[in-house]
Amino acid sequence: MSFITVYCHIDENSCSVNGETVLQKNEESSDSWFKQLYKELAIEYPKFYKMDMLSQAGFIGSELIKRANPDLISNYNDDEIALLFANSESSADTDIRFKESYLDKKTPSPSLFVYTLPNIVLGEIAIRNKWFGENMFAVLPKFTPDFFVQYGMVLLTTGSKAVLAGWLGILEGRVEVFLFLVETESNKGEPFDIENIIKYAGF
Repeated sequence: MSFITVYCHIDENSCSVNGETVLQKNEESSDSWFKQLYKELAIEYPKFYKMDMLSQAGFIGSELIKRANPDLISNYNDDEIALLFANSESSADTDIRFKESYLDKKTPSPSLFVYTLPNIVLGEIAIRNKWFGENMFAVLPKFTPDFFVQYGMVLLTTGSKAVLAGWLGILEGRVEVFLFLVETESNKGEPFDIENIIKYAGF
């Protein structure tokens, strides 16, 4: 049996883990919302500042999940944690910025071009944690709980023992992030099924 052991949410103004608020956005800060979270968590990973918003969202969410489950890395081999993410806008937030950089400066920004694929966020998380398990980033018309259950169960029955999954909705200031951890070797949390994903997601 598989269980959802940790989950987190980030929207435009707040961040929570397992339903408990971690931080509220400081509107007076000169930092972006994700940079505020990064500093609050006291993470030391300078590459974060070069990431696009989609990758920052996935990165921060994965760090929150790890902090809520400190044994995550030690409990699994580096190829036993799979990544399963999705959204409905692909990398459009960065694509728009890339297009604007071309129109404004007549030279497209290479630093933005690096992030014009949604699965780059998977690479950022994998590199950070040295995770070499299966990974998938799907672009769906809308948040689809049964996709996570069906594909997640495929991963869990073909070698993965944990799945870090979630929805990364990032587009022109809109932030709709929901990440959750599924584990097979745990009896904590709620069963990994459509009903509980809907309950935790709140969408």
